[in-house]
Amino acid sequence: MTSTIALPHNRIIHRTVLDNGITVLVTENPSADIIAARLFFKAGSRWESIEQAGLSHLVAAVMTKGTEKHSSLEIAERVESIGASLSTDAASDYFLLSIKTVSADFPEMLKLAGELLRSATFPESEVELERRLALQAIRSQQEQPFTVALDRLRHAMYGDHPYALSGLGSAETVANLKREDLQHYYQTHFRPDNLTISIAGRITPEEAVSQVEEILGSWRAPLVPLPNLNLPIVASNPTRSAVPQDTQQSIVILGYLAPSVTPETMEDYAALKLLNTYLGNGLSSRLFVELREKRGLAYEVSAFYPTRLDTSYFVTYMGTAPTNTAIALSGLKTEVDRLCDAPLSAEEIQVAKNKLLGQYALGKQTNSQLAQIFGWYETLGLGVEFDSQFQDAIAKVSAEAAQEIACRYFGEPYISLLGPADAIESL
Repeated sequence: MTSTIALPHNRIIHRTVLDNGITVLVTENPSADIIAARLFFKAGSRWESIEQAGLSHLVAAVMTKGTEKHSSLEIAERVESIGASLSTDAASDYFLLSIKTVSADFPEMLKLAGELLRSATFPESEVELERRLALQAIRSQQEQPFTVALDRLRHAMYGDHPYALSGLGSAETVANLKREDLQHYYQTHFRPDNLTISIAGRITPEEAVSQVEEILGSWRAPLVPLPNLNLPIVASNPTRSAVPQDTQQSIVILGYLAPSVTPETMEDYAALKLLNTYLGNGLSSRLFVELREKRGLAYEVSAFYPTRLDTSYFVTYMGTAPTNTAIALSGLKTEVDRLCDAPLSAEEIQVAKNKLLGQYALGKQTNSQLAQIFGWYETLGLGVEFDSQFQDAIAKVSAEAAQEIACRYFGEPYISLLGPADAIESL
């Protein structure tokens, strides 16, 4: 089954679903002799139990360290000998294998990727090595004040939902992961009917589909259905946490539950993306101008609102001198509250739209970026049409709608503080 989707700026995406369930997206871009592919699975930390937090990360780290035909060294040599790149990554809402190479070597790299998808062996020695490295990374995170404060915020906001935890997991959960756990995860999620392959570069749709069919067409999905997730509902119950730590600055973080990305939430999602840009994106953002430039309160200040399959969060944060912690907390909350108290001016909302849409366009310049963004939209269940739908939704956000949506979501915040005890414990 093949369809052709026309997007803005004369970009054409070809979408094909193979007989075994693999979805293939192809963006032909002959401007450079490079092909990038992103192979997405509906997996990642959202599919982990709390007891096995960090499993996806460990699978990603070990997966390239051996197959039934090749050792870790042989895999690395095959990739490096032709100047290509191959990597794996686990995020909250997906698992990803990425490849990039010159056009002539793409079939060889796709064949190697197919081998990793179907016959990775997870050698015990490599599992142990990567587990030790993961534990070192977790210990390193625990020494970073912002990371500690953000972890406390996520735990408060998400409770037993997998989004509560870092993608690395915890020292306790990672220490207990076994090779059998990695193999079970691999066998459960790595199957053709759970795979989207997004390809961009100097290749025709017919060539791309033919090569995928040749290499992965014989792969059959098991009779066992994909697991159904039964995740806890995330409900708002704002709390305040304070972590006393002898640091040179205080970390102040405010969090608000925010919508996931679905066709039904598009209006709210677009408005909050726009408000995030206005509030915390760059040196001209309101938080930077008001709290750092004018008042000198912030070492750093910003905001973020990640795109998620389940309930997301809208976060503003600041690093400030311990003596300014109370006034920084008040100032940060005041700037968020202003979004509800008064609508943005016509100029403010237009500048935010121009910035957001400009940055969005710049994020689709390379073949790797094109393969990433369209594969991601498909994996989220939005389809590649979301590319134009999102831009249209941003353009339609009015100042009145942005204000109404801000009032709806920016009520009482979750608060996470970290800093010297005498600076935070009385707040």
